[in-house]
Amino acid sequence: MTEECEENCKESCEEESLNVIRDMDIEDSHFIYKLITDESVKFLDYDYKRCVGCGICVNLCPTRALELGPMQEISTGLDAPPVTLDLEKCTFCSMCANFCPVHAFRMTAEGDFPEHGKFPEFDSYVRMNEKCLPCTLCKAACPEDAIDVEFTFQKKEEIAPFKEGVEGEIEIDTDKCNFCGLCAEFCEAFLLIEKEKTPTDPTPFELLLVDEDKCDYCVLCQDLCPEDAISVKGEKRGEAPQIEGNVTVDDEKCTRCTWCQVVCPYEAVDLKKPFEGELRLVDVNVDKCDPQGCHGCFNVCPSHLWYVPEDGDAKIAIKEDYCIYCGACVNACPKDVMTVSRTEVSHTEIPDSPWADQWRDAITSMLSGERHLPDVSRALEVEKEPPKEHVEVEFPSVDSSLLKLAKERIEKAKPVLTSPKIRKMLEDKPASEIRAEFSKRARSGDEQ
Repeated sequence: MTEECEENCKESCEEESLNVIRDMDIEDSHFIYKLITDESVKFLDYDYKRCVGCGICVNLCPTRALELGPMQEISTGLDAPPVTLDLEKCTFCSMCANFCPVHAFRMTAEGDFPEHGKFPEFDSYVRMNEKCLPCTLCKAACPEDAIDVEFTFQKKEEIAPFKEGVEGEIEIDTDKCNFCGLCAEFCEAFLLIEKEKTPTDPTPFELLLVDEDKCDYCVLCQDLCPEDAISVKGEKRGEAPQIEGNVTVDDEKCTRCTWCQVVCPYEAVDLKKPFEGELRLVDVNVDKCDPQGCHGCFNVCPSHLWYVPEDGDAKIAIKEDYCIYCGACVNACPKDVMTVSRTEVSHTEIPDSPWADQWRDAITSMLSGERHLPDVSRALEVEKEPPKEHVEVEFPSVDSSLLKLAKERIEKAKPVLTSPKIRKMLEDKPASEIRAEFSKRARSGDEQ
């Protein structure tokens, strides 16, 4: 027996010695599964509204506890969990949670657990580097509302309160302006006009306007603009502040879709995807696509990369730079219009533990599509007892004269058996004395 098998057997025995309870709660769109022992509780929180049905967790699961639902129907409107879990099979190993690209699964725990080191997970991220001003473009462009920006510099009213009756001129050079939004954040005289974002044009704004009724031509916006896109003729009052602020990315919401990196004019976004690979349209099937009637790939894609071209003969198109290669679109498509292949998984180090080989195989399977599940071929099989054959029983013949005699004797015995004195004797005296008493009474003719 290998060291890995010994360790697994040891822990299995320890689990059997504990009082183990499996339970489930439902809160809104969350299925909360629990593994409860005397010493600990593990929680597996599955948000089915967050899940895109990529099926990565289903293929990873070492006990086949997860099953993919009818994704073609779900992607086009059926309100059902894309993945279902068999709680009796689940070992709470955390593979589904550690390698869910959209964080639909989350594993937490309370109590004491054996120390095996941290299990591997995706090594993907979105980070702002030293080139970040910051500005508002990434926040406004993010399709998942995963980015927040908090500015810490002083606003115009704090430096130079509005002054009535001031005349001047202000002009915006639209060729220079990149809609960073700093002027609008600084002064309420500026207004950014939003537009619908598309995969081919993710910029969230289309126009910058100035309300000159709110402008007193203090010149501070001109000094603040990082692109020198604002010109002001007026009386300068005070000094423009240094641009300062903090950008935070919510990893639970972020899907590494790349939109923030594409819209950033300052190359300030460092991004690493969970996968590298290829998304390809199948030419012979593209004509079968009905993007207006189906829209399945649009609805499930966490990268929002699908679009219908405005011109040309193509029914559907992709912006592959955004793809994280999760494969949700493949499961949703009824016409096999696309294929997804992976060439690399970005993951943290696999610690030396009894389950290291299982984790290595799980990670490799995300590239190869082949999962080597634990071998249970040598498990003991309990043979079921075959059903017994029906046998006809032949009852013996009964002599009617003997049956009549037996009934007569039973009738004679009834008065004796109902006598309290006789019943007391039957309870208290040994059998030999009872036989002697009955023989004596029979000889004397005593019917009592």
